[in-house]
Amino acid sequence: MSPAPALQTRNLVKRFGGFTATSDVSLSLAAGARHALIGPNGAGKTTLIHLLSGYLEPSAGQVLLDGRDVTRLAQHQRVARGLARTFQINSLFPDLSVLESVVMAVAQRRGLGARFWRAVGSHAQAVDEAAELLHSLGLLDVARRPARELAYGRQRLLEIALALALRPRVLLLDEPAAGVPTGESRALFEIIAQLPRDVTIVLIEHDMDLVFRFAERISVLVNGAILTEGTPEQIAQDPQVREVYLGSSLHA
Repeated sequence: MSPAPALQTRNLVKRFGGFTATSDVSLSLAAGARHALIGPNGAGKTTLIHLLSGYLEPSAGQVLLDGRDVTRLAQHQRVARGLARTFQINSLFPDLSVLESVVMAVAQRRGLGARFWRAVGSHAQAVDEAAELLHSLGLLDVARRPARELAYGRQRLLEIALALALRPRVLLLDEPAAGVPTGESRALFEIIAQLPRDVTIVLIEHDMDLVFRFAERISVLVNGAILTEGTPEQIAQDPQVREVYLGSSLHA
């Protein structure tokens, strides 16, 4: 018997009044997948991420995590079951140091709660775990600096570190390279590509060069529905996709 998909949607719909933002979306991602959602502005990509994370409740359909229905679970309940996300805009604690920020996320996962603030130094294991995570993302050299002092690309990495501190099995990345200079965005994606395969990654990204370098499968959304899905090579050669992007240079 084959394992359940890491993340699955069944006929997912989201309506806002008379407007359908997500229309009958069915996805199935195996554990360890590197999957991209692309499409023109207004295609419903971020709405879909909101539905997957629990930020929005669907009008119809299901969301399953490791084969279990999480459709009606709140965001924090999905986090507890192994799903984490980042946002288009950084959501950091600007005055905390990089290390403090990640230790706080580790402490939250460990159930330490407010006790974290009373004695950070006493939580040696949480500090060690946070430092190891920062090292893996190339942030250990700025561990003592306030988050607000980091270059924007490194702030995006810190946000990913906060998500990974929750030890997700599924990580949703909403435009991780948004606002990041080209050179930094490539470095950012190189680090994302090196994340362990026990983390399934779903991302939205407008930079097609980055998408085709990273993704192993791509779903194209148009008007809230999936137009097509395939490998980067298949998507790059699909005439429907080229038409959607008005002849823009899609290449693998």
